[in-house]
Amino acid sequence: MNKDPIYQLVAVSKDFDGPSETVHILNKVDLTIEQGESVAVLGASGSGKTTLLHMLGTLDQATSGQIFMNGVELNTLGSGKRAELRNRDIGFVFQFHHLLPEFSTLENVAMPAFIAGKGRSEGLERAREALEMVGLGHRLDYKVTTLSGGERQRAAIARAILLRPKVLLADEPTGNLDGETGDMIGELLMTLNNELGMTSVVVTHNPELAGMMHRRVELRSGEFYAH
Repeated sequence: MNKDPIYQLVAVSKDFDGPSETVHILNKVDLTIEQGESVAVLGASGSGKTTLLHMLGTLDQATSGQIFMNGVELNTLGSGKRAELRNRDIGFVFQFHHLLPEFSTLENVAMPAFIAGKGRSEGLERAREALEMVGLGHRLDYKVTTLSGGERQRAAIARAILLRPKVLLADEPTGNLDGETGDMIGELLMTLNNELGMTSVVVTHNPELAGMMHRRVELRSGEFYAH
């Protein structure tokens, strides 16, 4: 594993203005995530796990402190540069798959390539390879409405890895799945982490999934605690 950090958080705070007072979500936290590492982020609902993931994914910004990705301070980038970095280097998997019902599984997975300006044939070929990697090579032409819950989540993972991002950010990827299917998704995430060398940060309430990761941290009262 390459030990150069892909993420460094230095004294990062995140606040939200509530109706009557400021809510402190993160309180001057420090965190380092190495390249190729898989990290589970645990914590109660409302502890800031998803907010953290959004900041790592450049979808949100810290109130104060510094977040570095590959040595670049994210808060210094304009919205265009953040979007460019996000589209190039970061893949997202959410609790809900967000697949488009009117398209085939292959077309859904190819969408990031089309958005990135790749040709149709290249996009579909990349999607075919990604679906083979997640065990859905036999479902290419199926409408996503005909897939099982586990298959839809695997398709969402294939879409996330389509452009070979450096980082995979997953928010409760097994939250809507039964235990056995959730375990299969966890094993798939770890296989991809090892085979592709991607850094994985996974927000989860699932102790089995968390146990598969290289490292576990818990968000509690705005601070990180190692597990």
